[in-house]
Amino acid sequence: MKPKPKTPPKKSTEERRKSLAQLLKNKGTEIYEDLEKGKFPSFSVPSRSVSNIVYDTKLRQYVLGSSVSLRSTRNMSQLRSFTQLMWLAFFANRLVNEKKSSTLRDIYYSSQAFAVDFEDQPESDNIIVDLEAVLTRPREDLHIFPEERSSVFGDLTIEYTVPGYEGKRSNLSDHPDGYLIGPSLSSCELVDTSAELVIAIEKGGLFTRFVEEKVDKKFKAIIVDTAGQAPRSTRYLLKRLHDEMGLPVVILTDGDVYGEHIAMVIKSGSANAAHLRELTVPDAKWLGVWASDIEKYKLPTIPMTESDIKRITDLQKDPRYQEGNWKKQLEIFLKLKRKAELEAFSKYGLTNITDKYLPEKLELAKSL
Repeated sequence: MKPKPKTPPKKSTEERRKSLAQLLKNKGTEIYEDLEKGKFPSFSVPSRSVSNIVYDTKLRQYVLGSSVSLRSTRNMSQLRSFTQLMWLAFFANRLVNEKKSSTLRDIYYSSQAFAVDFEDQPESDNIIVDLEAVLTRPREDLHIFPEERSSVFGDLTIEYTVPGYEGKRSNLSDHPDGYLIGPSLSSCELVDTSAELVIAIEKGGLFTRFVEEKVDKKFKAIIVDTAGQAPRSTRYLLKRLHDEMGLPVVILTDGDVYGEHIAMVIKSGSANAAHLRELTVPDAKWLGVWASDIEKYKLPTIPMTESDIKRITDLQKDPRYQEGNWKKQLEIFLKLKRKAELEAFSKYGLTNITDKYLPEKLELAKSL
């Protein structure tokens, strides 16, 4: 089995839970102290406006700048959002201390039981992000998860930490459909693996093909289905596999501008999560499908839409796409005005992508 690399010791799940519970308690104490002093309670919320989101070249990810906004009970127009944020902190505190989980949808409906008014779920979701920014901790640490799930397969032994399963172990190659990346996988301990790399792939169908073709054994890989734009829990797992298990991460996406951006978000994060630090793998490598691969492999293509073209021009303004292969591939996409899916390799046979394309790309990755 591959030994864990020598990295600074990671806090256990219980240590993280206790740390977060204390952080929430401290925030609550501040509110009570303000009231006792006759002061108007308030929250300082890091601004998530576009002007306060900057790309940090040292961290290689988007981060929030120094601007903050005050959510104060002194201001009548802010009372509603202050109450929503305070209630959410109260609810999250219950989840953490009772070791319960909730979904984003659950949060929206639970608020109604407390007569807390959210206009719709997007407003509720937005307040959850505000709380993340205040605490600088992801919603998953608060036991709040989205409905979306992606999957993982390969020789990785994990040990569960969720209530009722503490200490139980599973190997992620035991189930042919893979394991859903949900709360139990997000919080589990990574025990050991014989894998030497992680392959993140955008499509569920190709994930199944890779499992069928035993890509995990042929290339000593853990395979992760990102289910399109990777959910946070998936990005967190990719980071843990890289940092804790010392595994390089490579990414396969459709040959279009959205696929290129899926890879970039895994590598350097998104503006929407600029307030978080545990979701990026800066050393991850995007292997394709590149725009240049469309011509090289003579792949069947689909015409780009006006929306596709606009997305390319938008990304060309992003500082992360200003040099190297990222810039080059956007330019080729814009020149071709055509795109291709991973499934396009089936033109040459169902296993062409695993028999020819993947080995060539993994070899190329050594020089990237």
